[in-house]
Amino acid sequence: MKHIAAYAMLVLSGKNAPTAADVEKVLKEAGVKAESDKVEALIAACAGKEFHEIVTTGLAAMKKMGGSAPAAGGAPAKAAAKVEEVEEEEADVDMGDLFGY
Repeated sequence: MKHIAAYAMLVLSGKNAPTAADVEKVLKEAGVKAESDKVEALIAACAGKEFHEIVTTGLAAMKKMGGSAPAAGGAPAKAAAKVEEVEEEEADVDMGDLFGY
């Protein structure tokens, strides 16, 4: 996941076809050790493809699986989730002789 995130950051910053060295540099600067085999596999999988199309295709695949993916345009999916408020009882804590009283 960290490799994909670094690749995405490079694409979003304007680099249309990041190289393995680019991805490894981003990870190194973030203090993370890059796994060269995974970086190479990522670069090979993304070769000749537009990153935004890969993301759109992935989101469509997730929808087919029943996943809750946001719309491709970046608009958040509407959720009708009911938030239950949990009322906590105030605990009577004996602080002992903490303040000398």
